[in-house]
Amino acid sequence: MAADLRADTQATVAGDRYHLELGRAWDFLLPSGGVVMTAALRAAAAAVGDPAFKLLSATATFCEPIAPGPLVIEPRVLRRGGSAVQVRTALHAPGSLGCEVAATFARDRAGPDVIALPPPAVPAPADALDLAGPGASLTRLPFFANLDVRLAEGTPLWAPGFAAGPARHLRWFRYKVPQRDGATLDRLALPPIVDTMPAALSQALGPGEYRFYAPSVDLTLHVVDDTEREWLLAAATIGRARAGWATARIDVWDDAGRYLAFGCQTMYLRTLAGTPPTVDASGR
Repeated sequence: MAADLRADTQATVAGDRYHLELGRAWDFLLPSGGVVMTAALRAAAAAVGDPAFKLLSATATFCEPIAPGPLVIEPRVLRRGGSAVQVRTALHAPGSLGCEVAATFARDRAGPDVIALPPPAVPAPADALDLAGPGASLTRLPFFANLDVRLAEGTPLWAPGFAAGPARHLRWFRYKVPQRDGATLDRLALPPIVDTMPAALSQALGPGEYRFYAPSVDLTLHVVDDTEREWLLAAATIGRARAGWATARIDVWDDAGRYLAFGCQTMYLRTLAGTPPTVDASGR
């Protein structure tokens, strides 16, 4: 049975602190940094206390890995203005450092409406290869058991047909338990989707003995629009991996071609097996 992101990241309040028991339903090897970020943002949104102010941008800085178990979440409103509210939130296990999330929540204002980045030409979800069906390699990770995943561009990682390619990987995602905020997709459901950028590095490396784990050092999200659709196209690109670190970006559209969000990330590359290779994917 698929997990419900909203239920799993909704903390209980006690004074000016929130408490959350984080389970294993959203694990890669440890809980998704995007899911941890969502939990912090839910407490931040509660501190804002006004649904007219929607998530505009946020950056999570991970001071140490977040393990399953009890967490303390402490949001603090830094500035409450007429157009935007800025919140800093600490999330940590008792006695540990955890992570800090700086976020801006803003209300809609009058301004230009410019469409600048068209969606890539990829198959629609119904026509794309299912990456999370029965027996698929993704289902070995609890995180992906909660999502419908289709391959939009690239090759199926670690499956027959997997081949090295450009440092880019595009997938369609849909929550099995819909994440709604009224009629629209919950903006706080975006961080877990954005936190899927390491796939672009796997695509560039191709098959081989080398395996890695890529915890987030930081994760940034900018949200520019809402959607009533459920399918999200996430286009992840690696800028460079070097000396045990990697930087990446991701762009998110819905299946109607509406641009919704942008994310970027610095990853800590931890070798799990093999020797780190040297690869030039720039001409692919």
